[in-house]
Amino acid sequence: MSMMSEFKSFAMRGNVMDMAVGIVIGGAFGKIVSSFVNDVLMPPIGMLMGGVDFKDLSVVLKEASGDVAAVTLNYGSFIQTVVDFLIIAFAIFMVVKAMNNLKKKEEEAPAAPPKPSNEEVLLAEIRDALKK
Repeated sequence: MSMMSEFKSFAMRGNVMDMAVGIVIGGAFGKIVSSFVNDVLMPPIGMLMGGVDFKDLSVVLKEASGDVAAVTLNYGSFIQTVVDFLIIAFAIFMVVKAMNNLKKKEEEAPAAPPKPSNEEVLLAEIRDALKK
């Protein structure tokens, strides 16, 4: 089997295509959440904390000298990233919880017993006739 045909059979599996779609949608969802946190959620929180812009929160480890830039620990950006992660993790948790509930409902629904075959019906009739 050639490398191209093997790759084609791998790529055309249903779960690989589902995963690719999930990655694309997940990337877009991550950008939406980042924008929500950076542009909608953090400015009011910063305003409530006395006009703080979280992007600018940092600790200077070494001052700038000449052409060398200052070395800073940007913990404000880290806080925003943690908030992004928490929102995305919560959203994924809710989706997984909803999917598990749907699966549980499918499993709980009792399956109707299969209809007996024609042979079984005839045998039951013969049995009943012999009992009489």
